[in-house]
Amino acid sequence: MSVSRTVVISCAGMGKRLGIGTTKCLVDVDGIPLIIRTLRMLDDIDDVRIVVGYQAEKVIDVVNKYRRDINFVFNHDYKHNGTGASVSLAAQYANDYILTLDGDLLIHPDDMKYLLEQEDEFIGVTAPGTDNPVLTTVVDGYVTEFSRERGTFEWTGVSQFLSSRALTGDGHVYQLLEPGLPTKYLYIRTKEIDTMNDYENAVRWVLNGYSDIYLTRQ
Repeated sequence: MSVSRTVVISCAGMGKRLGIGTTKCLVDVDGIPLIIRTLRMLDDIDDVRIVVGYQAEKVIDVVNKYRRDINFVFNHDYKHNGTGASVSLAAQYANDYILTLDGDLLIHPDDMKYLLEQEDEFIGVTAPGTDNPVLTTVVDGYVTEFSRERGTFEWTGVSQFLSSRALTGDGHVYQLLEPGLPTKYLYIRTKEIDTMNDYENAVRWVLNGYSDIYLTRQ
């Protein structure tokens, strides 16, 4: 029996650190906007909600050209709150579980299939690789702590948890998760785009078939 799930994609932020004047979910990666790359992997999910704020009209227009049944949730205070607030807004009348994704994240297609098979709570982690990451401490298969200073893996922004736990929040998603720790972790291959360096690494990753083994072309 499949889990009763709502997918929430946070796309309200301004992407200031990237510095190209567009919300990060619309960043072009090898000819395809980042949000469309994500939605292509969610074709079989009925309840997908995208939280919009900065450049909301542009995001809605791009998404609607690909898929017309997406529910859009407005975070009007996006300049002052975080992804936790966005998820809380989208959690109203959600299914039993919420799967959180960030609009600035590339996920390996095979790993997206795997995490969509999960029927209980988890926190997605990956190898540290972005600028200024939030880290996680992992003990015996469980995340026990989030920290800026120490940790085994990098927090990805991907998690699945009971929707009742997301009804209030104004910080970051990992702060919604902290009261429920320890929580099972899943290792997933991802590239988050916060800075231009992150973006260049993400494009290289996609062009190389979602591999970190970069080949030098003669």
